[in-house]
Amino acid sequence: MGYNNPATRHPRLRDVSDSNAMPITHLDEYELWQAARRLAHNTISERRRVLTQFFRETSVQPAHADPLIITRWIAEHDTWADSTIANYVGYLNAWFKWLQAHDHRADNPMVKVGTPKAPTRLPRPLSGRDVQKLLSAPTRMSTHAMILLAALQGLRVHEIAKIRTEDIDLDRQTLRVKGKGKKPAELPLHPIVGEWSRRMPDRGWWFPSRHYPSEHVQAKSVSRTISDQMRRTGVTGTPHQLRHFFATQLLADGADIYTVRDLLRHQNVATTAIYAQLPDEVRRDAIDRLDPWQSVPRLHGAA
Repeated sequence: MGYNNPATRHPRLRDVSDSNAMPITHLDEYELWQAARRLAHNTISERRRVLTQFFRETSVQPAHADPLIITRWIAEHDTWADSTIANYVGYLNAWFKWLQAHDHRADNPMVKVGTPKAPTRLPRPLSGRDVQKLLSAPTRMSTHAMILLAALQGLRVHEIAKIRTEDIDLDRQTLRVKGKGKKPAELPLHPIVGEWSRRMPDRGWWFPSRHYPSEHVQAKSVSRTISDQMRRTGVTGTPHQLRHFFATQLLADGADIYTVRDLLRHQNVATTAIYAQLPDEVRRDAIDRLDPWQSVPRLHGAA
């Protein structure tokens, strides 16, 4: 169905601000179930936000919504990007599947709503020059460490936040990481990261919370710290683009896609494949070198 087709727009749905004061039926139970399944805090929080937004704007309890009201809600937000629609439809589908499985609802209305085609997201890696600018500019030791972990180990910001000295094994040259869904992984340690680790705390968190030293900083704090350094050095981009740099640079240097998948900790190699997009100059060179006339006589004056 055409989710962003102007012809499908409906009158703007009400913003029922009073709905914030009313509890969403079964939401607390749903969050408890997600936490027990070890879903990431950000995932649980984002699903709550979307369900709350749906409730606020439609005044319909999400547990009782029908396909029409869901479709109208999506169609009304004609400024949403395709990726946003795909994410929100996924959140709603997960919610209704859970309601069905726990006997809170007989059907899943998302079956009739349908699933939009998820857009293909091409990687936007920082250039090697920009990464060099970030690493050569003066900054705090902890900020430099965050950038190294993102650019040379390919870590996500929430993974960077949780790094401890005990995760580094200099003898075995390995780095332990707790990734998405709290899945543990052991990665080869980049030599530069290994050397930098000698400057970090002797034990405990590399990036302790300023207000709660016994805890690590939040992912948004890591993101903000790296983003601030980018602005100071005139680098345009986001912290996650350092991970894109990591992946595309490995592939450009000849690493096979399955090795890169393991280092990025992707479940599906198709996710990794988007990083294998060849640079324009490489494709141009391939075309320029395509010359069948070396073995086949050129045809002069052919019609």
